[in-house]
Amino acid sequence: MAKLEINNLHAEVAEEDGETILRGVDLEVESGEIHALMGPNGSGKSTTAKIIAGHPAYEVTDGEVLIHLDENEFGDEEIPEDLRTWNLLDLEPNERAALGIFLGFQYPAEIEGVTMVNFLRTALNAKLEEREEIFEDDDEEEVEAEGGDTNEDAAGYDTSPMEGNVEEGEIGVAEFQEILQEKMEQLDMDEKFASRYLNAGFSGGEKKQNEVLQAAILEPSIAVLDEIDSGLDIDRLQDVSNGINALRDEQGAGILQITHYQRILDYVEPDHVHVMLDGQIATSGGAELAEKLEDEGYDWVREEAYEAA
Repeated sequence: MAKLEINNLHAEVAEEDGETILRGVDLEVESGEIHALMGPNGSGKSTTAKIIAGHPAYEVTDGEVLIHLDENEFGDEEIPEDLRTWNLLDLEPNERAALGIFLGFQYPAEIEGVTMVNFLRTALNAKLEEREEIFEDDDEEEVEAEGGDTNEDAAGYDTSPMEGNVEEGEIGVAEFQEILQEKMEQLDMDEKFASRYLNAGFSGGEKKQNEVLQAAILEPSIAVLDEIDSGLDIDRLQDVSNGINALRDEQGAGILQITHYQRILDYVEPDHVHVMLDGQIATSGGAELAEKLEDEGYDWVREEAYEAA
């Protein structure tokens, strides 16, 4: 079990006289839970997602974003007690990913010349290498302190999915093909996707389904999905929703689903619904809250928030 804990998060645009976006966000998401984060445009939903992942466009001015890990979060090897809680704000984006954070983009990039299978395998190996670096044992740390050889070339994200030897990495080509086939069957995806260039020529729905596939491959503890339902027709919405449910039900991931619309919540039933207004969580509830928002909009939430203030 893992838990993402956001406490009193304040943030602004990272430029001179940057606009303040978040004004004290408090939120917790645990493994196996689905949380829907809703709210009008400009309320801070996507900013929250990007800050969790480490986007440089925003500067955090107060608060913390913690991830708490179970002792066996990443398999049989036990995580030392003093390394089970991390403030993500102290870490680079690749380190956050290695600790189990995944961000599904609202507008996935297209990359010509890079096949999906090469991208996904390289991303998985990079994550595993970074995780090994984070949890390196005391002997390795002592060698580094003494100026010895710690094989720095193998640590971290020294290559990207756009370059490097496809034969290198902890997960070999044959093993990865088995993993990919399993995940694509799980998500009911056509195997032809794997040989195409990353998102190049994909429909909007195919791009969003590919984001879910990436999450399935990387097996995050907490997956943040930023408006992954936008622009989907009903068939693709169901496909993407089935994938999100599989992340929770079959892999145990915690899901923070950012959305404007209640319709995806007909297929991905949330355990908790939160409404964000003016950079804060204004109210929270169960799945019925999303239905009320669909019927009545956000004005009543704003009125209640102002009355409480």
